[in-house]
Amino acid sequence: MKTRTLPLAGLIVLVVLATLTPLPLRAGQSDTRFTFKEEIFVGPGETQDNIVSIGGTVTVEGTVRKAVFAVGGTVTIAGTVGDSIVVLGGRVLLKPTAVVEKDLVVLGGKLTKEAGCRVDGDTVYFKSEEISEKFFKRGLLGFFSLSLLPIILVLKLLSLFIWALIVFVVASLFPRQVKLAAGEVRTSFWPIFGTGLLALVAFTVFVLFAAILSIVLIGIPILLALVFAGLIIKFFGRVALLYFFGESMARAFHRRDVSALGGSMLGLLLFGFLSFVPFLGLLFTTVVNIIGWGAAIRTKFGTTPNWFRRSPRPVFPPPAPTPPIPPAA
Repeated sequence: MKTRTLPLAGLIVLVVLATLTPLPLRAGQSDTRFTFKEEIFVGPGETQDNIVSIGGTVTVEGTVRKAVFAVGGTVTIAGTVGDSIVVLGGRVLLKPTAVVEKDLVVLGGKLTKEAGCRVDGDTVYFKSEEISEKFFKRGLLGFFSLSLLPIILVLKLLSLFIWALIVFVVASLFPRQVKLAAGEVRTSFWPIFGTGLLALVAFTVFVLFAAILSIVLIGIPILLALVFAGLIIKFFGRVALLYFFGESMARAFHRRDVSALGGSMLGLLLFGFLSFVPFLGLLFTTVVNIIGWGAAIRTKFGTTPNWFRRSPRPVFPPPAPTPPIPPAA
């Protein structure tokens, strides 16, 4: 199959789809190996479902049944990959015995294909210097002669990738809490929306006040604490809402028992497509932020259906009547 360059919009869709493909929809079906700056080796005769590597080294001499996704590092394939390979900013080497049964996507970095290797699908390869030249140098230096649209699309793609990592961490560590918060969005939408709107307004006021205090250094710790708290709330609330979207889509196709990770990634796919729509995407993202904040705060990060519900006061039985005192003889 010849190597061909796809339009950037098509590349974005392909990368996002390939990113989401390895992650299962149903609970209990995941065999994804995730590492950070470590080595993954699949030896001859060994089998692995999926591989996700951040800044590490991946060597496949056996079989990966589904996909390989890597950011940075080095990927060496001498065996078989049953789905696609997606590498962002890393080095990819296909040995003569390598077989990739679907697509090969390398965005940035370096790709080396030795004679005899086989890629059944498309090969999409953007060299690092091509990205720098096409999207950044010409786009920034030729501000008035070249549209900034490619840069915006690249930044959106980078944002989707970062959110994919956040979803992976949050949904993997707190699946029960994510599901509870998403369920409350369905049953208490307007209370959650109102809570999120009030929380965002209050948070903005506090941040502005802390920024003013930062002029005299007093507000810097307060501002940093607010920013940290805001990120935690946003991350959890966004993941819970993404699961709500993904689980709703799965229900539409009669899929039940959706895992927190699979549902959240499916919701991220929908969110990513809608966020690319001009104006409507901005409005949609704003509403998502409001609902996400409301879901995180009202459910206390998925630990209770309604954090603000007052506990009922204990009802004590009335005291037993005092028996009458018999008259003295």
